[in-house]
Amino acid sequence: MPAVQAPFPASRPRRLRASAALRDLVAETRLSPADLIWPVFVRDGDGIEEPVASMPGVMRRSVDRVVEAAREAADLGIPVICLFPYTGAEHRTADCAEAWNPDNLSNRATRAIKAAVPGIAVMTDVALDPYSDTGHDGFVEEGRIVNDATVEALVKQALSQADAGADIIGPSDMMDGRIGAIRAALEAAGHTDVTIMSYAAKYASAFYGPFRDAVGASTALKGDKKTYQMDPANTDEALRMVARDLSEGADMVMVKPGMPYLDICRRVKAELGAPTFAYQVSGEYAMIRAAALNGWIDGERAMMESLACFRRAGCDGILSYFAPAAARLMTGR
Repeated sequence: MPAVQAPFPASRPRRLRASAALRDLVAETRLSPADLIWPVFVRDGDGIEEPVASMPGVMRRSVDRVVEAAREAADLGIPVICLFPYTGAEHRTADCAEAWNPDNLSNRATRAIKAAVPGIAVMTDVALDPYSDTGHDGFVEEGRIVNDATVEALVKQALSQADAGADIIGPSDMMDGRIGAIRAALEAAGHTDVTIMSYAAKYASAFYGPFRDAVGASTALKGDKKTYQMDPANTDEALRMVARDLSEGADMVMVKPGMPYLDICRRVKAELGAPTFAYQVSGEYAMIRAAALNGWIDGERAMMESLACFRRAGCDGILSYFAPAAARLMTGR
């Protein structure tokens, strides 16, 4: 039902836009550093910050530098840092065994962050693509992604991450049944307080390209991911996927990508009421950054506007590579 208002001139909506103070007073959407999760890429070595060419301003960091990033995030009021490993070719195998190695990059980084910055939450990625010689999120047999064997591997991966101290497990693989299997395994292992943020509505999107560069999966990937990631044409399916993952034990859900899917964010939050997050993915970030670097848009304004849009759509938080820059703007640092 629309708000009741007097006819013009008794009603002049521009009155409430006349100054920054009045605009702030009636703003419907608020954004703070506490709404952000910062995805970071971790690689082997020491003292390394290696630029990702397709993501200007984003680095692959060695574990010691990831710890520094976690300190920066905590100082800025960002509550969660999310880890993605850049795995060398020697650790990409058909059996993906490095995914549950207690000493893999992700687990080493998790332990280091929790030791140095215990107040920040660590989120980890559950999927096989950083460890697979095919670049896929699951096992490939005769050209097909096999579901149930993949789920067994994902359970081992999730348990290794929980053992390392992860606070939030993020299954991004889109296999059927993996949330229930992971939740049951976490409970059985005593990890009753480890939360799951399910990539519940993850689309087979063209916006992931720079991320695949960042984790070294671009050259490994054979084929596409359309048999397990969602069709961008579908909305009702997203609601079914989210409802399923919640029923299996997900604590929070994610829509990915972000801005092209704000309608999905709105429906998920409005119809299911669960804690809802969106991932402003690498392609979204790269487009804004590239346009800003070319002088075509105001980069800071576009960054902040894009993040506010997620909150306006109903998201409780946003995973964004802009997180530290946006937090510095919001805190005046």
